[in-house]
Order: sequence, then C-alpha cells, then structure tokens
Amino acid sequence: MGTLKLRKWDTVEHLKTEEDMVMYLEACMEEAGDDAAFIAAALGDIARAKGMTQLARATGLGRESLYKALSGEGNPSFATILKVMHALGIKLHPEIAHT
Repeated sequence: MGTLKLRKWDTVEHLKTEEDMVMYLEACMEEAGDDAAFIAAALGDIARAKGMTQLARATGLGRESLYKALSGEGNPSFATILKVMHALGIKLHPEIAHT
C-alpha cells in the first residue's frame, strides 16, 4: 500500500470568488456566537485570498499589523474591522436575531 500524503487545510485556496468570500463570512458569523476572534480570523482568510498588500494600501494600515489583527489571536478595534470590510467590499447587514 502506498503512502498517503496530507497537507494542511487552507481555507484561502477555496475562496475564489466574492460570492465564496461572502458565503464563508456569513457561515462563520453564524457559527461564531460571541467569539470575535473567530470573525477576525475569517476576515483574515478573506484578506489573504484577496491579497494582504492590496488590503494594506486600501486601508492605510500596515501589512504586518493586518496579519496580526486578523490572525484570530489579535484584538482589532471595531474601526479596523470596518476599514477591512469596506476595503474588501463587504457590507455589514444588521438584522433581527431570531432565537
């Protein structure tokens, strides 16, 4: 029997279109509950798929700062999240939560 080669899953490889990115973020937001770091990490995945250098230029924030803030281990301000979402072309849509 041959050897099975595995590699680490990278979500970014599957975020090809803007629709993929929005659907991914929606799914993450549904699953996250109160976990803000999970949402930041999802935005980080989308940012990497679109290009972190381009995002840094569009937001006026440093590339390294963005990597850290959107790693899931950082603690980005809401202003940073809004800048990133705007630069990525993603809108925040409030709606009534049905429990």
